[in-house]
Amino acid sequence: MATVAVHSTADAESLHVRFADEAICIGPPQSKDSYLNVRALLSAADVTGADAIHPGYGFLSERADFAEMVVKLGMKFIGPRPEMLRLMGNKIAAREAAEQAGLPLLPGARGVLKNPEEAEVLAAEIGFPVILKAAAGGGGRGMKIVREAAAIRNAFVAASTEALAAFGDGSMYLERYVEEPRHIELQIVADEHGNMICLGERECSVQRRHQKMIEEAPSPAVTPALRKEMIEVSLKAMRAIHYNNVGPSSSCWTRRAVTTSWR
Repeated sequence: MATVAVHSTADAESLHVRFADEAICIGPPQSKDSYLNVRALLSAADVTGADAIHPGYGFLSERADFAEMVVKLGMKFIGPRPEMLRLMGNKIAAREAAEQAGLPLLPGARGVLKNPEEAEVLAAEIGFPVILKAAAGGGGRGMKIVREAAAIRNAFVAASTEALAAFGDGSMYLERYVEEPRHIELQIVADEHGNMICLGERECSVQRRHQKMIEEAPSPAVTPALRKEMIEVSLKAMRAIHYNNVGPSSSCWTRRAVTTSWR
């Protein structure tokens, strides 16, 4: 299968460009002018006669509107359906879906935080520490841990600005921050006919700046009983939203509870 690599001017010599059958530049180094430029990406696909688009990770990979445009132009979007991305690509929508399905969740915001003042009020209700997160995207971008009320305002502005630059969306939400958790991900595979399985878990707790450095499977910390419980919760979550494709359901495990967080 022939491949076309898109790249910014800064990445012209990168490895994926050198290994692709064809390469096309889509703009300058700034991500908003290249990798977040929907028109440039779709034009590149059209010019090269591409049949499908693999979005990779970050940038537009979780943008439902982008996936929808790809499908409407007659190409295959390699990933979940646009409506699934619209639900699960946004952490706030995902939390709402999890709550409706009766799943365990960390205390947090309902809906987008309008401003730093709203974040301050909610943080006081939940109790510190809290974590501010970008509603869109992932990979540790647009996240700030806040341990005192005086730091909320600056953290909100910084996280929102980073999220806007990385994902084109500065919307924020807030939830309780768990100290020293185990970050466990369960790999879910689901087809378009309702068949669904879990391939087991992986330990992702060794991180730097919210970015996973080592993944180990199976987790050395998960007991058979806990594994069974986590798999049941994850499959219940995915069935509730009629998930399809391949993706991880993340769980934050403490000594007292299992709380779900979806991507």
